[in-house]
Amino acid sequence: MRLRRKPWIDTAILDYADFVTPLGGDWTAFSGMWAELFGRSAPLHIEIGVGKGDFLTELAARHPEINYVGLEAQQGVLYFAARKAAERGLKNIRLVVFDAARLTELFAPAEVDRIYLNFSDPWPKARHAKRRLTSPLFLARYRAVLKADGELRFKTDNMGLFDYSLETMEREGWQLSRVTHDLHALGEADNIMTEYERKFSARGAKIGRVVARRPSEQG
Repeated sequence: MRLRRKPWIDTAILDYADFVTPLGGDWTAFSGMWAELFGRSAPLHIEIGVGKGDFLTELAARHPEINYVGLEAQQGVLYFAARKAAERGLKNIRLVVFDAARLTELFAPAEVDRIYLNFSDPWPKARHAKRRLTSPLFLARYRAVLKADGELRFKTDNMGLFDYSLETMEREGWQLSRVTHDLHALGEADNIMTEYERKFSARGAKIGRVVARRPSEQG
């Protein structure tokens, strides 16, 4: 769902230039150079669809040894993620207003260790299937930027999308593990909830989760 644009954010987001590249900026020059941007060599994890940043900022706070890049198409929500990162003084986060369809422009081959997809738009109509972030087209983009042992971690409350994703990942050669259709029933202490996850869970929705390892070159 696209939020109503807030013009004041276009200026306000500039206060967080240490954390975010706003709409119109270009970080594609950092493809293959993210270690230099962060000023250190460390595992690189990315989240596609950061929203207001609850998940990514908490993850970065728990794991200061990892570099995190968050992608979000809507500047209006990414502003809030940038503010949270600044308030918590997180030096291991960079946020980009960016279309995930251009992922291979932002990261070099085998540069990324892990990708997070949380509560992506299900695009339920068949004619929109290629827009799903777990479609074969997007899985090929993830495969291109992930390291040989890299992985994709996916959560959703939409069981239609979840089953589609499992089938598509298996067909494309991804190795699946930690598959569950009811994540919260497991009571995993390390599960970090997104804004949507808290809302959906409060309504009684079940959450699907899968960890998918990148296919081998022969796969």
